[in-house]
Amino acid sequence: MRKDRTRREFVTASGALAGSALLAGCTGDSGGPSDGSGNGTESGDDQPTEAAGNAETTTEGSGYSASMEPVGEVRLDSPPQKVAHYFPGYADMAVALGHGDTITSIGVPSRYHTDAYDELDGVSVDTESMTKLVGDSGIDREVFYDLDSDLHMIDPQWLVNNSFFGLEESDIQELSDAVAPFFGNAIFRRTDEWHDYRYYTMYEAFEKVATVHGEEETFRAFKSFHDSFIEEVTGKLPPEGERPAALLCFAADDQPEKFSPYRLSDQGTNKKQFHDLGIGDALAETGIEGLSTTDRGQIDYETMLEVDPESILVRGHEDKSEEEFRNTVLAFMKDHDVASDLTAVQEGRVFRGGPIYEGPVHNLFLTERFAKLYFPDAFDEGELFDRGRVSEIVTGGN
Repeated sequence: MRKDRTRREFVTASGALAGSALLAGCTGDSGGPSDGSGNGTESGDDQPTEAAGNAETTTEGSGYSASMEPVGEVRLDSPPQKVAHYFPGYADMAVALGHGDTITSIGVPSRYHTDAYDELDGVSVDTESMTKLVGDSGIDREVFYDLDSDLHMIDPQWLVNNSFFGLEESDIQELSDAVAPFFGNAIFRRTDEWHDYRYYTMYEAFEKVATVHGEEETFRAFKSFHDSFIEEVTGKLPPEGERPAALLCFAADDQPEKFSPYRLSDQGTNKKQFHDLGIGDALAETGIEGLSTTDRGQIDYETMLEVDPESILVRGHEDKSEEEFRNTVLAFMKDHDVASDLTAVQEGRVFRGGPIYEGPVHNLFLTERFAKLYFPDAFDEGELFDRGRVSEIVTGGN
């Protein structure tokens, strides 16, 4: 059932979102102009720039606004109670701010890995209540009407530039007018040609989500904890020249023969932990491009052998433990005629590659995981960060 726009009083789109401006990607976010590569004026995600969210927030009366490319500014009278998400990384940001109960949807729920929350007292999220946006034939725009969310925390360009979804700019405009505005930026990778507007680092995007939810103080506490943790970890790493390189790829099968490559040098947020730890890109100067909306190329073991990386990171196995991964994927590689010749396979340096989408809570656990895997001499088997303190921040102790 279509809703009357007047029912939506506490989240409204600004006039800047009218017409074609909604998807233009040129609304002038104050963080600086895009240089055409989508990098704007920021540094890589492993080196967060000066906080951008509060600087772009204005207040008028009892309301407030937040701004983020490609959409621009949205006006809010109060924090949204129901938020539609596609990216699990943004959902993780909501959880980190204590607003996991506002999440109404996820693009593909199986890619939202919530096991980390089990280690945080008082932190949980009900994935069973979340609607799956992507069906066998794409995304039905009617699902957004059914969700009746107060805000769509989704980059609209992501929706219209993935042909499988079957959504057009007119659909996004209709949903913005009839249901709720969109607010989000596809930041998990930087290899899509259509993304010619500003990117944000994980913590720049996180601050904007905090602004939307009215949780600036929680954000500052979380960021402070993160910064101290990263400083402590990186202080124990060996010199840069002694850190290994890795080939990052995707292959969900337990007996993989072909792999979709990622570029570890890409500044997308799902590479943040590798950047912070100084893990090099084994595909550098090979001419092999990374996975994107338009590039679905794959490589096989023969191509891998030409590179012969020091280590291999395989995504698509986050539902497994490290032991289960070694007993399936790595065991298969060791018995494979070609894969068994790879140095990484022979030395057992083939690991699960982490999730495709990640947020700030995910990132703490992933940084710990890979620090211990790649630098066992520097880090013992214990926990590298205080779970209790993270729980306190998330649940409101700050």
